Amino acid sequence: MTDDLWLLAEPLLPALGFRRQGGGTAPVDERKVFTAVVYVLMSECPWRQLPPRFDVSPATAHRRFTAWTRADLWRSLQARAEEQLSSFRERRWVAAIADAARERAMSGAAT
Repeated sequence: MTDDLWLLAEPLLPALGFRRQGGGTAPVDERKVFTAVVYVLMSECPWRQLPPRFDVSPATAHRRFTAWTRADLWRSLQARAEEQLSSFRERRWVAAIADAARERAMSGAAT
């Protein structure tokens, strides 16, 4: 993922809520999670087949995707890209990510 895309997305990510399951692990770097989610969206691979090289569990990636979808991140990201990115190619890349997220969410994979 490019630095420009990350700078665009980072301020739009909703704050993480407290999880009451107890114990748990240290928080995962949000950029790593965002990159993993974008990979799943663009490759159309199942969450459970997220490659280990992302250093993010499939459950974490799916949980964040669901939270971000509920927070309307994908629409906000696309709108912000239209306002702030000068490159047509970069704006199309963000639009493709947003479209893939909407498709996956509508297919029921976000819940």
